[in-house]
Amino acid sequence: MPPYKIVLADDHTLFRNAIKRSIEKMPGLKVVGEASDGLELLELLKDVPADLIIADISMPNLRGIEATREIKQLYPDTHVLMLTMHKSREHLLSALQSGADGYLLKENAFSDLLAAIETVRQDKTYISSLLLDEVTDVMRDLSAGKVQEQEPLTLREIEVTKLIAEGRSAREIGELLNISIATVRTHRHNIKRKLNIKKQADLVKYAIRKGYTGSDA
Repeated sequence: MPPYKIVLADDHTLFRNAIKRSIEKMPGLKVVGEASDGLELLELLKDVPADLIIADISMPNLRGIEATREIKQLYPDTHVLMLTMHKSREHLLSALQSGADGYLLKENAFSDLLAAIETVRQDKTYISSLLLDEVTDVMRDLSAGKVQEQEPLTLREIEVTKLIAEGRSAREIGELLNISIATVRTHRHNIKRKLNIKKQADLVKYAIRKGYTGSDA
């Protein structure tokens, strides 16, 4: 039987290496690729097919949440396990709504990693045992069709917004996303129009409120 292929996405190299070592001790599992941010992950998946992606929520350039939405559209049979420090109901709900198949907290990652992988591998949803108090409310919201605040921006606009909030110049954004400076400026104009804001500072505040900036531990 071929190995169950896993791709890791986390900007913390030491933590990612530790997870990789843990996985490679488990029979039948193989890490076939690694990425340090959401954009790198999407590029990697074009050439490296995977059965499971284990991704952090907060990563540079593109968060795991947005990357998961894209992955589920492009590779619907690929499972995604979110691995994060975030314990909030909001993060859990956002992850599940993005299409994530599991939600594992970093603080018990090594003790529960195999159980999480096996649960997701069986097409079941895994939720960290440390979030049992949140699960009932989140599942009730999902069953009732309740959703988080509707995101008005496209995936590309979210990428641009995140990079602007991180202080990147139009030239830097263009190089990272492989688009022209003029296209970056067009995206910036459309973003401000959709959000009905005019000042750069307000765009940064929006990115912070939505959690597009910052990084996990």
